[in-house]
Amino acid sequence: MKLDSDRSLRQHLVDLLKGGNAHANFDEVIPGIPYRLRGQRPQGLPHSPWMLLEHLRVAQWDILGFSRNQNHVSPDWPGGYWPRTEAPPSAAAWTASLKNFRKDLKTMQDLVANPKTDLHARIPWGEGQTILREALLMADHNAYHLAQLVDVRRLLGSWPEK
Repeated sequence: MKLDSDRSLRQHLVDLLKGGNAHANFDEVIPGIPYRLRGQRPQGLPHSPWMLLEHLRVAQWDILGFSRNQNHVSPDWPGGYWPRTEAPPSAAAWTASLKNFRKDLKTMQDLVANPKTDLHARIPWGEGQTILREALLMADHNAYHLAQLVDVRRLLGSWPEK
C-alpha cells in the first residue's frame, strides 16, 4: 500500500509540474507569440512576454539548483530574477530560454519521479525545505506566471480565443 501511495504522489507531482488540468501549461501558452510582440508590455501591466519567460526560466533554474546542489548560488533578489530588457536581445535568446526552461522542468520531473529521491527529507543545506516543497513551489510559481503571460497575450491581441 505504501509503495502505491508513493508512486501516486510522485505521479501527481509530475503531472502538476507539467501543468494542465486546471491551469494552462507552458506548451499551450508559449507558442505563437510573434517576434514583434515578445518585448511589448501591454498598457497597465509591468511585464512583456520576454520578461515573464526569462523570470520563469531563472526562478525555475534557481529552485532546481537549490534542490540538487549545496554550492548553488541564487541570484540577487529581486533584480537577478528578471531580465534587464523588455525585449529579447535576439531570436536565439528567446529560443535558448525556451529550451532551458523545458530542460530544467524535465529535470525536476525526473527528480521527483525517481523512487530514490526522498521527497520528505530535509534538504541538508536548506532551512527545512524538502524536494516535495520545492516541486510544489516550482509548479505554483510556474502556474502563476503562465497565467500572467496569458493575460499579457490577450491584451497584446496574440492569444487564440477558442
